[in-house]
Amino acid sequence: MKTLFDIPTAPLVPVRGETAGYPVHRIFGVGRNYAEHAAEMGYEVDRETPFYFTKPASAIVESGSEIPYPPGTSNFHYEMELVVAIGAPAFRVSVEDASKAIYGYAAGLDMTRRDLQLAERANQRPWSLGKAFEQSAPIAQITKAAEFGEIGPQRIRLSVNDEIRQDAHLRDLVWSVPELISHLSRFYHLGPGDLIYTGTPAGVGPLQPGDRIFGEIDGLQPVSITIGAAE
Repeated sequence: MKTLFDIPTAPLVPVRGETAGYPVHRIFGVGRNYAEHAAEMGYEVDRETPFYFTKPASAIVESGSEIPYPPGTSNFHYEMELVVAIGAPAFRVSVEDASKAIYGYAAGLDMTRRDLQLAERANQRPWSLGKAFEQSAPIAQITKAAEFGEIGPQRIRLSVNDEIRQDAHLRDLVWSVPELISHLSRFYHLGPGDLIYTGTPAGVGPLQPGDRIFGEIDGLQPVSITIGAAE
């Protein structure tokens, strides 16, 4: 059957050491996965079960880009995150086997229209307007899992205009990467092309046009963006 119209192809994320890119199918975000960030948002961590939100593939932005200050918000926030790239099918996998599905890791940003997110939260509505919008998931190149090693001691930090705003360690994750993959795989057939943004440390805050954001995770390519004029 022919299509009625053309739609964008899957965005590609560069991979260290490869000429081919990683095509993005879906993006899952993890909420409140650092205890101090949950506290600054007015919540205690739910240690019984993780929870998630999603972003469209159109949220992907290559590191080094300028993105516009998005429409509909006056409180646009950065959130620095470890991103997990899935590289093999994973459905109802155990925590012990979950790591076999990991292709690699990247530094990423979960850009958030905070005022819209908080308004949705106050009305017990989904976070779609606050989280799921175009150019809201900047990402650096992916490093293959074998080249990154065990998750834990690496620092994760972010600066705005050369001023450090977030600084933590990956061992501070409430839910580990294997736990997240195992849990998500109870509800989705995970597979190549799926990205998991694993949550942000404390220190999130607002941005203005002209701001420069630089995020780092030890052992990974850093992610950077500049905020352009409002749309």
